[in-house]
Amino acid sequence: MDVCGLEDGEAYYEAVVDTAEAARRPETLIEAVEAAEPFDLIAGPSGYGIELTYLKDIPEETIEDWYYEYILLTNKAHIEKALKNLDFGALVYYAMTKSTIEMKRRDWPVCFIPGVIQLPTVPKHRKVNKMDMGTADKMCVAVLGVHDQARRLDVPYSEVSFIHVEMGFGYNAVLGVDGGKIVDGIGGTTISGPGFLTISSMDAELVQIVEKWEKADVFSGGCASISGCATPEELVKRINLDENCRIAYDAMIEGVVKAVLSMTASVPSPREVLISGRLIRIKEVEEELLKRINLAPVVRVGWLNGVKDGKETSQGYAMVGDGVAGGRFKGLIDWMRIKEAKGTAMDHIFHPKFTGFMERLVPFKSR
Repeated sequence: MDVCGLEDGEAYYEAVVDTAEAARRPETLIEAVEAAEPFDLIAGPSGYGIELTYLKDIPEETIEDWYYEYILLTNKAHIEKALKNLDFGALVYYAMTKSTIEMKRRDWPVCFIPGVIQLPTVPKHRKVNKMDMGTADKMCVAVLGVHDQARRLDVPYSEVSFIHVEMGFGYNAVLGVDGGKIVDGIGGTTISGPGFLTISSMDAELVQIVEKWEKADVFSGGCASISGCATPEELVKRINLDENCRIAYDAMIEGVVKAVLSMTASVPSPREVLISGRLIRIKEVEEELLKRINLAPVVRVGWLNGVKDGKETSQGYAMVGDGVAGGRFKGLIDWMRIKEAKGTAMDHIFHPKFTGFMERLVPFKSR
């Protein structure tokens, strides 16, 4: 879990906190943030995203349930059950929730930010029956991408155009940016090929046959399940030694390539295909994408001034926080209309079995 602090548009602070340690001792992440004081605003871990929402406005007695339900699209019981099995995804969610509760206790200036689906720049017809078009993490990486392309090519935001591939430890996502605004997204649970952890999109027949699903199931069925490998690096090393490793790897890469090509329906003439994320740092993965994506130059996303080790995600979060607070990136955040985002990740479901679901959740101010 990375922390990135910006001042005058440059990184002045970076920290990396082990997720398992943060889950065991939430104050670990709090201490890492505390070391960056004083701060004007913290863009807090925002999961699947939500309209710009301030922690101070969430009642203390509902913060835990609110965070699980709206930010993580789950509930406490599901996460606690998954924790007993030491599920990695559940560890991440638990750490995020406990850290948020601790920030509430300290009365820190925290805001939660949108994912792709809440943005007004994404047409409503693309949101139908979707929840994950790109989490807040993926949205933030695209913010970094807009800044990076505008700076490198010396063009205004209005001329920025790219398809963004983000390949993380758990999820892969592909976002479309046109005119410097996010216009579409294929999230980690909707992309056709598996991520390293997640099964990604599922055949509805599989959903029907299994019948009973839990939140932990989102974090399984991917390359780790197919291959038995514990890390993406291990998977790549074994693709010529084990058939299941090869199957998993090929399915993941082809899923990303298919997503890039399908995104041309929304961004028909991208200047570039930008790539980022932990898996992109694996030489073989980057070279495979360079070889297989031919519609535009494939370019790694550049980093902000002053950054040495931080993930692209943490840099994007810091940029959004900076812009919301009126800092150096205010113009970019205003251009991308991030502060105009509305609602939750569950506002565009039309299936009859979803009827009444929202009414059972902790009240949310926009409803």
